[in-house]
Amino acid sequence: PTVYDLQGIHNARTFVSFDVIRRYLTYRGFDVTFAQNVTDIDDKIIQRAKENDTDALEWAAKYAEEYAADMASLGVLPPDLAPRASETVPEMQSLIERLVEGDAAYTTDSGVYYSVASFADYGKLSNRSADDVRAGARVDVDDEKRDPRDFALWKRAKAGEPSWDSPWGKGRPGWHVECSAMVMKYFGATVDIHAGGADLLFPHHENEIAQSEKDTGETLARYWLHGALLRVGGEKMGKSLGNFITVRDAAGQYPAEAIRLFYLSTHYRKPLDYTPEAIQKHVASARRLNRCLDALI
Repeated sequence: PTVYDLQGIHNARTFVSFDVIRRYLTYRGFDVTFAQNVTDIDDKIIQRAKENDTDALEWAAKYAEEYAADMASLGVLPPDLAPRASETVPEMQSLIERLVEGDAAYTTDSGVYYSVASFADYGKLSNRSADDVRAGARVDVDDEKRDPRDFALWKRAKAGEPSWDSPWGKGRPGWHVECSAMVMKYFGATVDIHAGGADLLFPHHENEIAQSEKDTGETLARYWLHGALLRVGGEKMGKSLGNFITVRDAAGQYPAEAIRLFYLSTHYRKPLDYTPEAIQKHVASARRLNRCLDALI
């Protein structure tokens, strides 16, 4: 989660889906270590903190707690590991240093960029060309970039932003590098399963593969799981569209079992459309299941 506000029910579908997969793997006898990183350094967090005249890391810490409370209300198990980006900056800096030394990254006046051209297999996960990367997709457009496909690993500090000392001056990490550094810190070069929303497949997870595998020479993940997000009336959920529903609001209206059943009513990779009628149908289903369970006990 990127913790700048209360979570919407569209994101919660992803978290519930992988909670079920985790529970099933445990049920089948696997020894599961479930890690979920918390993005508490991000442009959205900084902007929201400025709007509320508060410290960005304090703002993120508040909404990290709100996120945990919302997931608990939906019956999602807490992760075994929940590293925060702000706590993993030294590991990110070490990874960036190695990439620079290996000519896979370079410095500019605004920070450090990964050179996409240095990784021949870029795009292998999504089967998309590196040329499909859009300049400015969650990274700053910079005329000093050698290639518009390149993405930020380190951003030089701007006034009022959280920052850390580094070999490239005070600044903060880019978004993509945090996941790679955390995997290396807690699991080594490779994880068995890497999961996320379908919107992260490209370019975020492609960027993770590029920087991790360029550094380690090993496969980053053996399996990738990407869950489809929730739609409302056939449209993507968003505050600008006026169709944003928080987990907290939904949990206040419907039982957690009904929400979970609704999420699981179709394959996790298939689109799912939210309507009050659909949730209400699963309220009745949850009641029947609970009555059956009570009778068995």
